[in-house]
Amino acid sequence: MRVVTSLRLSLLHQRGHLFCWVPVCLGLGIGMYFALPVEPTVAVLVGIGPISLAFAWLTIGQEADVGALLWMVALVLAGVCLAGARAHSLAGPVLDFRYYGPIEGRIIAIDRSASDAVRLTLEDVVLAEITPEETPTRVRISLHGSGVGTAPTAGKLVGTTGHLSPPSGPVEPGGFDFQRHAWFKQIGAVGYTRVPVLAMATPDNNGGIFGFRMRLSGAIQERMAADVAGFAAAVTTGDRSAIPEEVTEALRGANLAHLLAISGLHMGLLAGFVFGAVRFCIALVPTVALRVNGKKIAACVSFAAATGYLLLSGGAVSTERAYVMTVVVLMAVLLDRRALTLRAVAVAATVVLVLQPEALMGPGFQMSFAATAALVGVFGWLRDMQWHLGPKWLRPVSAVVVSSLVAGLATAPFAAMHFNHVAHYGLLANVLSVPVMGILVVPAAVVAAVLAPVGLEAVPLWGMEQGLWWILTVAQFVSGLDGARGTVPSGGRWVLPVIAWGGLWLLLWQGRARVAGVAVVCAGFWGSTQAERPDVLISDTGGIVGVMTPEGRALSKAKGQGFVAENWLENDGSTRDQEGAASLWPGETSRVPFVELASGGRLIHVQGKTGKALFEGCAPEDIVVFSTAFDEQLPCDTLDVKDLEALGSVALRFEGGTPLRKTAREVAGRRLWNDAEVRGQ
Repeated sequence: MRVVTSLRLSLLHQRGHLFCWVPVCLGLGIGMYFALPVEPTVAVLVGIGPISLAFAWLTIGQEADVGALLWMVALVLAGVCLAGARAHSLAGPVLDFRYYGPIEGRIIAIDRSASDAVRLTLEDVVLAEITPEETPTRVRISLHGSGVGTAPTAGKLVGTTGHLSPPSGPVEPGGFDFQRHAWFKQIGAVGYTRVPVLAMATPDNNGGIFGFRMRLSGAIQERMAADVAGFAAAVTTGDRSAIPEEVTEALRGANLAHLLAISGLHMGLLAGFVFGAVRFCIALVPTVALRVNGKKIAACVSFAAATGYLLLSGGAVSTERAYVMTVVVLMAVLLDRRALTLRAVAVAATVVLVLQPEALMGPGFQMSFAATAALVGVFGWLRDMQWHLGPKWLRPVSAVVVSSLVAGLATAPFAAMHFNHVAHYGLLANVLSVPVMGILVVPAAVVAAVLAPVGLEAVPLWGMEQGLWWILTVAQFVSGLDGARGTVPSGGRWVLPVIAWGGLWLLLWQGRARVAGVAVVCAGFWGSTQAERPDVLISDTGGIVGVMTPEGRALSKAKGQGFVAENWLENDGSTRDQEGAASLWPGETSRVPFVELASGGRLIHVQGKTGKALFEGCAPEDIVVFSTAFDEQLPCDTLDVKDLEALGSVALRFEGGTPLRKTAREVAGRRLWNDAEVRGQ
């Protein structure tokens, strides 16, 4: 009974602070939906909605503590329902075979692939001998080869001849699920072309907003030096297609990649600069300043500027979050309320989760809200404690240092788990770069936008160029320092949820019990150190095999399957490239590579028809992987391309000499995005 009483008192103590838990409960329900091993039927999802409403209705007339628990259940169920409804609403055809032939479609997005190739996303797709009902809503193709033909233009109807295949599953069990990502992007096929892309027709509306973005991006790039042109286009229009891979890597190595994403920093700087500039202009005219509320007028103008920036940027999750936060802050100014609070962060998170529940699973949402919540929480605590960051002349610098440190610590676990790297000198790089972004780059971009209609944008664009040049110089210097970038192996699937829950508890819970969040975070970090990597990894095509050795992951081939190999090595926390990892292969390196296993047998990798012709058989304790179909009966355990198509990538661990197998399909379950039978129900 004491436990119940203590719990009720704790909940009562949270009164006035419970709204911040709304997105947490929604996120818990959304996470539960994505963790399900089997796709819930439409009938189940439809039934969850009324149950959620029933729990919300039961809160009427209840005491505050009981009402809070009922609301929690209602919101969790609502999260499950929202995620399921969103997944079904985006249902579309998914290619179920390898296609080669003509591809036609209208360009709706242009970016770059992991191999630094220009990549087009097409809709209104037409494929030869495939009915409209079976044609994917969207396809994405990378432009390889020397001649790419017509310059990609937003909204243009184009045609080419290329290869398409279904979106691939995780490169290893429990890894990033590209099939799920593609489903929510309505991408039903991915592939490449090595022949020119030809224009079929010009866009009737010049590509709409996307077309305007790309034209503006091109205009900015024409007026700036080549080394910063792509960077300038990214921070103003969200177009990253012109950023060289070496620039992206330098920014990542210095923990400055967040400057590429139009997020809270950019949106806040833009709104803040416009707000301050409008107030300053009003104050210059005393007659006007004495008769109007300059603060509220400035807030309205800032709102218009932020809205325009949102439309211009393409509306990524980080931009949407920043926009909602900005709107909440400006509304608080209009209503004479405190602006920067965790409630504003909670409102932004709730809006994003309601509109795009799948965003919860992406690193953009996680890192963006982790940094924002931590910054608002820490600076709010400093404000409430009336602690000052040194004398007035030092406070701007101190604020940058503290904000960079807090944001870096808050996002570090997510960067480590998603990208397997840690930037050791990120604080130094941010201290040297973020002030330049705020003092020079963003104000110069705003002034250039104002002066562009009268042709006077050259000077502010030059100032913007100098600021971006400085940031890139810092990034290249810091990323080039010894030990600038560390690697970490992937942890278990539960590590990030545990760390996130501990951080949320520490930030949102009121009272002394909040310190328990520190213990939960520590438990998550401890768990990440206990995760063990698979002894053997097999790709879902059978095209490459990786075996863990004392020196690291050894690969069965030095070329081919580069994306899979790169991800395996990153997840191991290895700094080797594919060729270096192939040199570690401890067994035979002939046309039929094999390696001795802990179980006493051999792992044999039979590659292609040539390898099949050279294959001499196996012993009962062997494991043989074929990259082609193989129908003969063998005394050993075999996996051919048909088996792997059904199982997905495979991981093996040896315990007591016995191989324990885990497949990507077992971990991912039977869901809309990976199972045609589920989609057909």
